[in-house]
Formats: sequence, structure tokens, C-alpha cells
Amino acid sequence: MQKAFKKALAERGVKRVRANKSGCLDQCEKGPTVVVYPDTVWYGGVTEADVIEIVEEHIIGGRPVTRLLMKEGTDPATPSGEGTR
Repeated sequence: MQKAFKKALAERGVKRVRANKSGCLDQCEKGPTVVVYPDTVWYGGVTEADVIEIVEEHIIGGRPVTRLLMKEGTDPATPSGEGTR
């Protein structure tokens, strides 16, 4: 999926965003996970078919893709498991 993000970003001329590969970010049960920083928006169950929508709507348009958002309390980086969204 990292390659799909890199391709979608390059095709749209987005240069100030980096797509990194990581493990499951302690959210393995949620399926493939994507986090957009500095917004700290967590997406779960992401497929390659969702990549263009995330890039266009969120990264370029500034509007998180609500249908892919993880529910509150799933951000492992937040104290006490409280969500930031």
C-alpha cells in the first residue's frame, strides 16, 4: 500500500508529504492502518482502493474520510486509550 500512496502523491504533485511503511501500530485487529500526521487521524481497514480518496480528500482537501475513521479510543499513542478525534 505504501507504493500506492507514493504513486498517488507523486501523480498529484504533492511533495511535502512522506508515505512510510510500519507495522500494525498496535491496531492489527483493525486491518491495514493509516495515520495522517500532524492531524493524528487514524484510518482502519484501508485498502488500495481507498488510497486515492485519502490523498485527494484528506491530504490535499483537508477533509478526513469519515467512513474509514477508527472509532474513539483506538489511538495507542493517546494516554488512557482516549481518542483524539
